[in-house]
Amino acid sequence: MTMTGQDSREVRVRAAAPEDAEAVACIYNHYVKQTVVTFEEEVVSASEITRRIDEVQDASLPWLVAERDDGLLAGYAYATMWRPRRAYRFSVEVTVYVHPDHGARGIGSALYRRLLTELRDGGFHAAMGGIALPNDASVRLHEKFAFKKVAHFEEVGFKFNRWIDVGYWQRLL
Repeated sequence: MTMTGQDSREVRVRAAAPEDAEAVACIYNHYVKQTVVTFEEEVVSASEITRRIDEVQDASLPWLVAERDDGLLAGYAYATMWRPRRAYRFSVEVTVYVHPDHGARGIGSALYRRLLTELRDGGFHAAMGGIALPNDASVRLHEKFAFKKVAHFEEVGFKFNRWIDVGYWQRLL
């Protein structure tokens, strides 16, 4: 799948490869260090990202990247199993991160479009997305793809010396 963003560069969504780990870590670590959208508090190494990509792909789940025509990774998305019990085997949690310099260009949408299609085609039934609140951009993205808010947990995370709420959005595939 390709798309053209506002800066007229083409973006191709593809499966993540081991050589993407450094760029994925760079994107993710921006959010770790600068935001509350992830509750991780320590930067994550490229080798740890490689392990995480392998773990997702070994579970036959997608980990996708959006690569610009100049080779820059503009974002990534993946799915993990929702819960470990067998009865949850058709439910997943989905995650998307866009390079901080490439927001509002359709990259998150391109990633989610492909991710949700692969999950549906893979026989999954329900997808959940957790969002640290407030986060209007993430809420808009999820609701654009027909996710509906199903839960709101107050003050369940603590980062940067403040309490953070988390909402969950769900959609059936």
